[in-house]
Amino acid sequence: MPTHTLFAPPAPSVPTHSVPASASQLDVAGELLALLRDSTTEPRPDSQLEALTLAVAADLPVLLWGEPGIGKTAALTQLAEALDLPLTTVIASVHEPSDFSGLPIVGDDPAEQGVPMAPPDWAVRLVRAGRGLLFLDELSTAPPAVQAALLRLVLERRIGALTLPPGVRIVAAANPRGSAADGWELSPPLANRFVHLQWTHDHEVVVRGLGGTWPRATLPRLDPAKLPEAVDFARRAVCGLLTARPKLVHRLPSSEARRGGAWPSPRSWDMTLSLIAFATAAGSSRDVLSLLVRGTVGDGPGLELLASLDRMDLPDPETLLADPAGADLPERGDLRQAVLDGVVAAVRARADRARWDAAWALLVRALETGAPDLVVVPATTLASLRQEDWDVPASIEKLAGVVTLSRRSDQAAARAAARTAAVAKAGR
Repeated sequence: MPTHTLFAPPAPSVPTHSVPASASQLDVAGELLALLRDSTTEPRPDSQLEALTLAVAADLPVLLWGEPGIGKTAALTQLAEALDLPLTTVIASVHEPSDFSGLPIVGDDPAEQGVPMAPPDWAVRLVRAGRGLLFLDELSTAPPAVQAALLRLVLERRIGALTLPPGVRIVAAANPRGSAADGWELSPPLANRFVHLQWTHDHEVVVRGLGGTWPRATLPRLDPAKLPEAVDFARRAVCGLLTARPKLVHRLPSSEARRGGAWPSPRSWDMTLSLIAFATAAGSSRDVLSLLVRGTVGDGPGLELLASLDRMDLPDPETLLADPAGADLPERGDLRQAVLDGVVAAVRARADRARWDAAWALLVRALETGAPDLVVVPATTLASLRQEDWDVPASIEKLAGVVTLSRRSDQAAARAAARTAAVAKAGR
């Protein structure tokens, strides 16, 4: 029986090249190089590549962070080919500020016509083409003056007197300061204009790629029927979080290094809203959405937003209290805990005998369909809400063993901690 290794790439079909006998050694070397460069692509799940294509589809500037040699430039080259976009690469660190703001050209009558700012040739080519992928490479090695000149290009898409057409997308790449050649931290105004994606290598992708087969970058398929729903969902998610956490609207990091990454501001929240809508319409996974959200507003606010997204789809506590026997509880432990806590909070807000009994029935259902430890805290809190004239429901008997076992475990842990503290004190 033949054996197959997980990472073994398929043998690519090698085209037959006939090299004339009279060919020079350089011609033969060229044929060999052509064979080495010959590769194919395949549809393959890749979270970071999907996040990149989603941000490109949303027409948001993207900044890829990664160590040298990780494949950032190769990914952009392959993306441009897959999307059939002409690729224009600009090494930011070898340009002057005037290359992005425009060179002043004195005309016949400056007093009447002013002094126009002439754009560089690569910008003129992009405008003539009407579409393309502008790749700003080595961004972290660009000095502060050049970064300041890039502000208008990245946000307003203007270079001198030219405005880049809507068909042009902007992607940049940078190395962390520790591995960049004479690197600089990104200025906060420039950093806040990008979706920051951490670019890492995947062992299986690299092995298959070296074998001749790379992942295929494709634009996400947006479901037209989901567009209004996706926009509404994104707005509710962002506005709901910022209503509950107003301090997250704008939070400039205190350290210089963190200011050069993703952090929350009204601009980056607007970008986040767009990305949530695109990811929802495309049916993207949570991993892809996590990369995009955290890469726009930072890890802390991004994780809070992801948690609130989970809670947006949780069942209404009142619906569960109305029919505890038919309740459909989440499978994930953290979401189930949030649902049970919400039910107990609803009973506390409007306590009566029927609602109290229904909550106990719901806890029993949670005990029968999930982890027992999740009902301990809600059951203890619910028991404290009992009024004197309320009879104890029979369902409590099913929960008594779990609560008692939990209390015994807590007491045993407390005794063990006390013994450890006593031993440590005696040894001083």
